[in-house]
Amino acid sequence: MTAADIRASEPEGTPGLIDLLTGAHKRRRKEESGSAQRPQQQGATVGAREQDASSGGIIAPDAVRKREKFIPVTRFALFERLSQPLAWPPGQAAEARRFFRYLDYWRQQQYNSELLEIEQLYEPFSPDSDLLMTRQFTIDEKATLQHRVVKSIEALLVRANYERIDPTDVQLILTRDSHYGLDLFVDMDAFDEIVIYYRGASNAKHEKRSYKRFMRKEEFDVPIFQRLFIMFKLKPFDIRVQEIMRAKGLDREAAERKVKRNRSALPPGLKDSNIYLKLFKNIPRTDLEMVFPNTQVRFRLFDKLRLGVSSSAGLGLGAVGAAGKLALLTTNPIAAVGAAAGLGAVAFRQAMGFLNQKQRYMVVMAQNLYFHAMADNRGVILKIAARAAEEDIKEEMLLYSVLAKEKANRADLPAIDAAIEQYLQRTFGVTVDFDLEDALDRLIRDELVREDVDGTLHTLAPADAARHIDGKWDLFLDHLPDPISAEGYEYGGNGQIRLP
Repeated sequence: MTAADIRASEPEGTPGLIDLLTGAHKRRRKEESGSAQRPQQQGATVGAREQDASSGGIIAPDAVRKREKFIPVTRFALFERLSQPLAWPPGQAAEARRFFRYLDYWRQQQYNSELLEIEQLYEPFSPDSDLLMTRQFTIDEKATLQHRVVKSIEALLVRANYERIDPTDVQLILTRDSHYGLDLFVDMDAFDEIVIYYRGASNAKHEKRSYKRFMRKEEFDVPIFQRLFIMFKLKPFDIRVQEIMRAKGLDREAAERKVKRNRSALPPGLKDSNIYLKLFKNIPRTDLEMVFPNTQVRFRLFDKLRLGVSSSAGLGLGAVGAAGKLALLTTNPIAAVGAAAGLGAVAFRQAMGFLNQKQRYMVVMAQNLYFHAMADNRGVILKIAARAAEEDIKEEMLLYSVLAKEKANRADLPAIDAAIEQYLQRTFGVTVDFDLEDALDRLIRDELVREDVDGTLHTLAPADAARHIDGKWDLFLDHLPDPISAEGYEYGGNGQIRLP
């Protein structure tokens, strides 16, 4: 039986992948009546997906947004289901379990090896390092190192099945209303590097009081990013000053004052020589501004009107009451001074109302951001690498479970891809865009799958695959790369060693 037959095997034939994994072949005859409708439903789904890919954005509703490659199922859950005795020929289930365990440890170790190189690249830019800086870099070397850091971390994010947010989408999101009722502004031109990725765009249930329901609470959906990653680096001070001079037509002194004023609101210790990495959870898609370090809180139109009306009314009434007493300045100066002081107190109270309202907004933003933060800087790299390894393992287990039991050719890959997606939908109720090509490339690279010139794929049996991984472990230490950086040079003993 070929892989092309996976999704449409006859009741009398050999069960396909989904049937083997779920035991559905035992219930096939009971489901025959509904099977005729599946091709039509599937065709409609494919058509909708094609439309999603062309028109769906990150802020679009779930029904029209493109599918993600992220598989929201643990590798342990897949391990248990893919190694069930029913899913393999007699005697191979235990061998498959052993191979999957070997593959898990092997992939984790490969990422651990890669982490050593990324950590060395990131160390000169880390804002949290408590180690001595014993290596110097020229300006060109630092720029090359910065480029390598950004590309290495982006490669990890892609393998962890994160989706990149395009800069045009960022600008679109920044113009939308905030879920928390805040009017936020971010100066995107202040950054030398700005990289944003997300994973798991979904909806969360929230409650709010509604005037339509007489101030009773009602439940509503809030579009969120289950995971949101941001990497940024501020532009050097001199470069930003020159940009302000050109854009605003200011002299250097005025441009420097403007840049210093804008950066005065940044958190203490934020340096333009560091690269910052942040990972958040469950961030509302319309509150992306909250995660930036230079976010400015502004008053909403409603607040401007409310505070303006109340301030005008208070000052107006105070002025009317004080006008008569101010007229007595020559005959009764004490009363006039008291009236002026009262009017000043009214004005001060209204000004404090503005400041207090802005302070309440800042508190709301800080409180919500506090509960969304997951990791910073080096901790983000460790988390992303762990998730990338897990995504690789899940994809490889799923693909191997097909190729090890079905004769396949490269021409059959679209059918295999669709079968795996259908299996995930039927078993876990999740809709994903399975990343088959990357999984196949890794299996071929590790020599678990061999491809002939005509595209025929040959896959090692579970027992042989386990022995093959065992052999690769034995040779792993013999092929470790030498972690010597091409950029910078170590101090010869005469230079000053400084902390970052």
